[in-house]
Amino acid sequence: MTDEQRVAVVTGSNRGLGLALARRLAQQSIHVIVTARSEGAADRVAGDLAREGLPASGHQLDITDAASVARLMADVGYLHGRLDVLVNNAAIAIDRGQLAAAADMEKVRATLEANIMGTWRCCTAAVPEMKKNGYGRIVNITSHMGTFAHMGPGSVAYRVSKAGVNALTCILAAELHPEGILVNAASPGKVETRLAYGKANHSPQEAADSLAWLATLPEDGPTGCLFHGHDLLPW
Repeated sequence: MTDEQRVAVVTGSNRGLGLALARRLAQQSIHVIVTARSEGAADRVAGDLAREGLPASGHQLDITDAASVARLMADVGYLHGRLDVLVNNAAIAIDRGQLAAAADMEKVRATLEANIMGTWRCCTAAVPEMKKNGYGRIVNITSHMGTFAHMGPGSVAYRVSKAGVNALTCILAAELHPEGILVNAASPGKVETRLAYGKANHSPQEAADSLAWLATLPEDGPTGCLFHGHDLLPW
């Protein structure tokens, strides 16, 4: 890896959308850190990408574990000397159909811990590394279900967690823009992953193209915005 080569961390990138995005970024000559809760899974997928001739390495990451997040970002800084891109893809959806008035609070807690706290944790750990080079791109994977324009009943913990991700995106974008760090959210739609409940309308590879665009924005690119593809969505 050269000193000029960009480095990206994609959370939850051992399968599905995260893997498709990791591959797409690596195809643009960005060194991608593939992450998974299991070190073996991360290394296995990174090895597969490397055998395709793509720049990748693996690292264990559990976004619900502060020590795991800190260890990842510290290792990236030490081994690569920089961190340019963070894609917060890892998330859970375990409360399909659950109503707010009769919520399983353990499912709510687990969902918020992973989807909003995990995303927030990764951002705060990544930003110091990005500031060292005055450059950064953060893409938070969200959902139209977390926008007020599409708010409704069912899956309350997932909806609230993604609404929190959207708010966090706006706040971080305002804070970090002067530092050369652009922060945006992306709703990939119903992608063929385990979270889609069999109702997908496009593949991870199709969604990855738009996400890769957000992860490689020019200096005058948008920040604090919510996208589906290249189209702006209402918050």
